[in-house]
Amino acid sequence: MVDSARDERIFGAVDFTKQQKDCLYAGDLPWQLQMTAPYLVELAREERFTRFVLENGWGDGWVSFIRTETGFKQLRKHLRQFLRVRTEDNKRLVFRYYDPRILRVYLPTCRPAELETFFGPVDNFLTEGEDGDEMLQFQRDGKVMHIAVTGTAPV
Repeated sequence: MVDSARDERIFGAVDFTKQQKDCLYAGDLPWQLQMTAPYLVELAREERFTRFVLENGWGDGWVSFIRTETGFKQLRKHLRQFLRVRTEDNKRLVFRYYDPRILRVYLPTCRPAELETFFGPVDNFLTEGEDGDEMLQFQRDGKVMHIAVTGTAPV
């Protein structure tokens, strides 16, 4: 998941990549929103887009990674259901969970049922750590979530 709102270079890189990609927002979006929207992009180890994101955005909150066996369309459908949330007083808000700064704070607060719903077909979420020098891996095992520091930044 790539957050185009984090840097003006991201949208062009997403648009240019030949990897499978799609906006998490639906419908015919105005160009201003397209340029700042979140995108789901399939990554390949040796692809130019992957290198661009890791070399330029790691540590700056550009990207959260997902490991899953589910198909791209099914994953997008699953992730789209969390883009809007309701507050206790019934206000609708945009939930920027795809931002690693939010995801790494949100996941540890989830109750078991919330973890099951949020993870769905996702095996792992991986994000940069708070200082950007480490990678955090979030993995659900039944009703329990495990958080591991999997090493240093992947650049």
